[in-house]
Amino acid sequence: MQVDEATVRRIARLARIRVGDEEARHLVAELSAILSWVEQLDEVATDGVAPMTSVIEARIKMRDDVVNDGDDAARVLANAPRAEDGYFVVPKVVE
Repeated sequence: MQVDEATVRRIARLARIRVGDEEARHLVAELSAILSWVEQLDEVATDGVAPMTSVIEARIKMRDDVVNDGDDAARVLANAPRAEDGYFVVPKVVE
């Protein structure tokens, strides 16, 4: 696929990039080369290849979704600066 200078200027405008005349001519050649390389990927036979997200087959270990209260109130409150009757004690914020 060949890219012309008008296409380069349109891409630059959409990307909000200022491109000078010399740079635009240079980018025509670069973008055309990149798109030619991408077109080569069409030659690769991908029939029968399933889409994948990773090259390694990995399964996430699942656990039962069980509701509980944590049973760790004493350990959690041990980190608090002040605790009283199983609750955090915080300074009064609203008068």
